[in-house]
Amino acid sequence: MMYDLHTHSSLTDGELIPIELVRRMAVLGYSTVAITDHADPANLHFLISAVRKVKDAAGLYGVKLLCGVELTHIPPAMIASCAREARTCGADIVVVHGETTVEPVAEGTNTAACTCTDVDILAHPGLITVEDAEAAREFGVALEITSRGGHNRTNGHIVTVAREAGCSLVVNSDAHGPRDLLDERAKFLVARGAGLKKEECARVLALNTNSLRLRGI
Repeated sequence: MMYDLHTHSSLTDGELIPIELVRRMAVLGYSTVAITDHADPANLHFLISAVRKVKDAAGLYGVKLLCGVELTHIPPAMIASCAREARTCGADIVVVHGETTVEPVAEGTNTAACTCTDVDILAHPGLITVEDAEAAREFGVALEITSRGGHNRTNGHIVTVAREAGCSLVVNSDAHGPRDLLDERAKFLVARGAGLKKEECARVLALNTNSLRLRGI
């Protein structure tokens, strides 16, 4: 029962239209996929509405499609209101583009995301602090381990901090094209390469996506 809760389609900077992305992931064995294209106030409504139209088609391929957004380069003071707006528009999942070390994400983004009740996942949070990770645990926000080049430089740090804080982890591809999609072995290797023990990998990769608010690793 594989999941990927952070993918991109041609609705923003991805290469595949939503249903082709779903089809390719179904063939790889995924049962749950979230399409979380880059969003800000300009396109948030459009993205959620567009992906919702693909849900029935995804179901015919045996995939539970989660309609989501990745709030990207949003000023920290606006993250809570944008996340709430996404929920109001019908988003199943809200991801925030974290303070990766390879992009100029505004300082304070991690804190704003980790203390927001409408955020599910903080993507590639870079050199996240223990204090922010502890807030993520309290607010039910999962931290992401990613296979995305550049963003994955701090995976080991994220695992270390997540252990100390007791917060949840997810393993996602942040896929933008077919070459980014992970089969089961590749997904396991991303988790192991980040420093998770085999038993930790089993728990993280067996995430119950019906309830993202889970205990730490």
